Amino acid sequence: MRENRAMPTARPHRVAVLALPAVLPFELSIPGRVFGAATDPSGSPLYEVVTCSIDGAPVPSAEDFTVVVPHGPDALREADTVIVAPVDLASADERAIAVAAAALREIGDRPRIASICTGADVLATAGLLDGRRATTHWRHTAEFGRDHPSVRLDPDVLFVDEGEILTSAGAASGIDLCLHIIRRDHGAEVANRAARACVVPPYRDGGQAQFIDHPVPAETAASTAATRAWALEHLDRPLSLADLARHATMSRRTFTRRFREEVGMSPNRWLTQQRVELARRLLETTDIPIDHVAARAGIGSASSLRLHLGTALGVAPSTYRRTFRSREDRPSE
Repeated sequence: MRENRAMPTARPHRVAVLALPAVLPFELSIPGRVFGAATDPSGSPLYEVVTCSIDGAPVPSAEDFTVVVPHGPDALREADTVIVAPVDLASADERAIAVAAAALREIGDRPRIASICTGADVLATAGLLDGRRATTHWRHTAEFGRDHPSVRLDPDVLFVDEGEILTSAGAASGIDLCLHIIRRDHGAEVANRAARACVVPPYRDGGQAQFIDHPVPAETAASTAATRAWALEHLDRPLSLADLARHATMSRRTFTRRFREEVGMSPNRWLTQQRVELARRLLETTDIPIDHVAARAGIGSASSLRLHLGTALGVAPSTYRRTFRSREDRPSE
């Protein structure tokens, strides 16, 4: 697992969001909303989010209004994390992108740097993505691959975590990226609280497909939503595909097809993700033995939990527990 970024006690972790001409307003607002919802148990904010431009001047958006930002390029140098908001490439200012790329090269790799959607073009122009995996909006992948051949483009995922450089796809995946960063910094429980405050799903795997080439099921069509909710209440059981299909009163073939249309992955993969997520929360918030954590999450044994957590995060359960919980805040048995 990558090194945990412990938040400084003197001030919250500072996130600088860079707005360029033709910025997409909805995506520009995502980091402030999501990181602003991340608090410690006492309710104190864990992040400070500031918005900046390359010259401190107001920024024309991709809509019919201008965004007035309070900070200039100094905010990039003072940040712990920099997030580049996306622009409408059809009306983007190439000079502004070049200036922003130069500013990112200047600050080097001291802060963590991330992008939402077409913000990846700025990171690629700066050379920060050379030889790295990265993603962007699926509509833009052909053009991105042509313009930035040295980037290992993955067009089919929601976001890519390359350590200190992260990229994400379209609007909703920007939310996923921010929650992923919170989860990296502070664990699943804090990220889940932030997601609940924003009324968004707490976890979508970065490797999930960006675009599912199927029509959205009609409201009158059978849905797997009730069965997913039921499964979350019974993760300690050895749920099979047949069990899920039976609960949904569908054949296994129909259930699997419908599940993929609605969720974007197979039922078994989804179940594994939910079980690992539950195990993470239990490791963070309880002192129950690791084999009991495995049983309550439906993973089986402690050795099986070690395998699953090692695959997902690269750490053992005991190491994960120590990472996110100090001796002082561990509850009694």
